[in-house]
Amino acid sequence: MLIVISPAKSLDFETAPTTATFTRPDMLDESEKLMTRLRKMKPKQLSELMGISAALGQLNYERNQTWQPPFTPENAKQAVLAFNGDVYQGLDAPSLTEDQLMLLQNKLRILSGLYGVLRPLDLIQPYRLEMGTKLKYLRSDDLYAFWKSKITPKIKEAIAESGSQVLINLASNEYYKSIDPKKLGAEIVTPEFKDMKNGEYKMISFFAKKARGLMTRFIIENKVEKVEDLQAFDSEGYVFNPRLSKPGKPVFTRG
Repeated sequence: MLIVISPAKSLDFETAPTTATFTRPDMLDESEKLMTRLRKMKPKQLSELMGISAALGQLNYERNQTWQPPFTPENAKQAVLAFNGDVYQGLDAPSLTEDQLMLLQNKLRILSGLYGVLRPLDLIQPYRLEMGTKLKYLRSDDLYAFWKSKITPKIKEAIAESGSQVLINLASNEYYKSIDPKKLGAEIVTPEFKDMKNGEYKMISFFAKKARGLMTRFIIENKVEKVEDLQAFDSEGYVFNPRLSKPGKPVFTRG
């Protein structure tokens, strides 16, 4: 099975990587096209485009000016170790063994507004470009139009290489929309994570994001290959809830 997750806005390029193993993104030619467009934009334009503060606009302007292939361990970092948001806190890739990282490299893909599709150990340089950004490039009105025909074949190829025609969708809706599921020819499973609040189970963003990372780690640690084996997931108090679950949408609850 193959897992897809979203990237994170929060980045960590200060902590030394826990592995010397790395690969390079497959779609850097496309990334360079987008960065050529971004590099021309001033800090204020970036702030308006992305709905971010002036300080973040300035930070990302500076990132764009220094973004430059070729990527090396000296100027870039492995994606799964560089992203530092809630999903990645749950995954905790720095604590995985080298063998587990190699399995993760085969079983996980990270969707990205700038890089398209990343393997966990692909080197990246700092950036900010969410998939929902209305960045125009030639005849593409937004990043979905730019990436969809390129991302879907890459995910289809990765599913085939993973050993079974199953896609575990642990990405946010914003990023999953960059894939055309009808063209994958795969069984798609989208786990949901809900916590008890005010007497009912609800999806709480912070907890659900972390749980997606926990689920990814569970699959790697337990070498899960069958969809039904996902039901054994029990990290941090979550348990499978058959009453709320539907085919293709297993629900895990807590509280």
